Amino acid sequence: MARRRRYSRDPLGLRRALSGLLLPGLVAAMALLAALALAGAQGAAGLAERWQRGAAAAVTVQIPDSDPARTERALAALRAMPEVAEASAMPPERLAALLRPWLGDAPALAVPGVIELRLRSALTDPVLIGDRLSGLVPGALVEAHGLWVQRLAALARSLQAMALGVLLLVAVVAAAVVAVATRAGLASRRNAIEVLHGLGARDRDIAGRFARRLGLLAAAGALAGTLGAVPALGLLANLAGPWVGAEGRMDSLAGLPWLGLLALPPVAYLVGWGTAQATVRRWLRQLP
Repeated sequence: MARRRRYSRDPLGLRRALSGLLLPGLVAAMALLAALALAGAQGAAGLAERWQRGAAAAVTVQIPDSDPARTERALAALRAMPEVAEASAMPPERLAALLRPWLGDAPALAVPGVIELRLRSALTDPVLIGDRLSGLVPGALVEAHGLWVQRLAALARSLQAMALGVLLLVAVVAAAVVAVATRAGLASRRNAIEVLHGLGARDRDIAGRFARRLGLLAAAGALAGTLGAVPALGLLANLAGPWVGAEGRMDSLAGLPWLGLLALPPVAYLVGWGTAQATVRRWLRQLP
């Protein structure tokens, strides 16, 4: 009686025909790649925003033959400019530490004074600031990092586009894998399907059974792949913390693209369900 009840719930025997671990394993691997691509896309977007918002507005002022009077005069002039949000002299110890990899310990070497600026807007032209400052402090040199920041931001946007392309490719490959698994299941249960079809079973009922089974297998594989990706993403987030401003493992885990990760199993189910539906309906139309 129990066997007959199970057969009534699964008249096509799909639990036996589609019971292998190959499909969930392949989907799990693709979900892992998708999770890495999601994290890469979010990380690249965060880097581009950080560089454009932070470094693009940072400007360095060099004061040759600097002395306390010249430095204070330059600071006063810069702080009075409406475009400057913050101006501070770089401590000599920090400047020496920055130059040590190139110059070594050379206390007798004269180095210019350095003032760090933070502009209110990245659109401000630092050349205008330099022109006004040179009239008050002769020899002052303003250096902006806008060109390098633009190149780095363009690189980050390119990486983001590549990550989104990987996501699209993973979805296409997943649909192809589900289609192959569906055709294998149809071939193995051809006789049962033809009998049910000849008895009047509707195409949507047969396709629905395949779609639910393959959708669940795809979702299970995607869930396993996503869970396997979280530790690796947490490790990568910790390593990338200094670049994106994350501090500590918990902060790094909190910064993962959780919305996208949680969406992977439902999306895998929909891909599996839709691909199986289309494949089965196309196959049934070929029956006599």
